[in-house]
Amino acid sequence: MKETCKATLRRLGQPDFATRYFVGQGLDVGATTDPLSQFSELFPLIKGVRLWDGIDGDPQYLTGLADNSFDFVHVAFALQRMPDPLEALRHWFRVLRPGGHLIVTVPDEDMYEQGFWPSRYNLENRWTFTVFKTKSWSPVSVNLVDAVRVLGAQADIRRLEVMASGYRHTLPRFDQTLTPVAECAIELVVRKRPQAETVAGGRLNPDGGLSPKDVLALTGLRVDALKV
Repeated sequence: MKETCKATLRRLGQPDFATRYFVGQGLDVGATTDPLSQFSELFPLIKGVRLWDGIDGDPQYLTGLADNSFDFVHVAFALQRMPDPLEALRHWFRVLRPGGHLIVTVPDEDMYEQGFWPSRYNLENRWTFTVFKTKSWSPVSVNLVDAVRVLGAQADIRRLEVMASGYRHTLPRFDQTLTPVAECAIELVVRKRPQAETVAGGRLNPDGGLSPKDVLALTGLRVDALKV
């Protein structure tokens, strides 16, 4: 319930969202009632956010959207409703420009579904998610670490975290997303590597040397020029 809204307060304390992830032209998939655009003033590097929902076309395939179209793609609590979550990830990543970020939140299966399937809290849910398990109680469990592999060599995981700070583990079973504090979520941020970086097998700093003045400013040490 209002998962983007709840995530915003936390994200304001995590500088990468304002300076790296929510930058440029974005796409917000399946968020009519809780759009990211309502918080654009809090992330001033956002230039615009296009909302994509059912009336725009299938949110799994994003038919009609060209490859490499957006600087970031944001999807909150929608992956679990897709017929094929791996296919959805492929297409959400497809429309992302090199250097851009895919930001996806999904319900954590233990905190949200709490050991029951089909879902007791949302009958539209088709899948459950965990960061990684060798065994799950859920017959439709998806390991996000494994899921990201379908994105290929361009996928660069920048963030993968269980959002459990507001979750009450001692309470009886109920949908804690109905409270104003519990996210019950996993947050995944994947950067799309540019082609040159993909070929090189990773991000490499440019060649060059640092002057003694540069080293002094960066480290406080007085040394000869730092050679690479």
